[in-house]
Amino acid sequence: MTEFRDASTIVYVEDLNAMLEFYRDLLGFTETYRFPDEGPPVFVALSAGVSLALVTDGQLGSHGLEVRPRAGRQFELCVYTGDVDRAIGELRARDVPVLVEPADQPWGERMAYVADPEGNPVMVCAPTG
Repeated sequence: MTEFRDASTIVYVEDLNAMLEFYRDLLGFTETYRFPDEGPPVFVALSAGVSLALVTDGQLGSHGLEVRPRAGRQFELCVYTGDVDRAIGELRARDVPVLVEPADQPWGERMAYVADPEGNPVMVCAPTG
């Protein structure tokens, strides 16, 4: 069997500039590719060591929203940080909607949720202890 590696997620967005400001400028993702090179981009690749997770349709996510990929919420992203409370404070100060306040979880992480500019839930977490 062929070994697959380096998976990438492609997210269809309504407002590329707003999403870039959120993921690149607020969350610190690095822009690795842009097409076309000049003029307004139609495709931008970002990197922050993101992994891919699969979730069954119809489940209730930790953020309290139903996972409904065919009805508007196309994905959920998890990003790790050193200080969840500080990160949420900084994002809130930039008018990013906070869906769930920071809280310790029984599996050993401190977790919170914000929404990106298109309403997708973004988990912000850090290991506790």
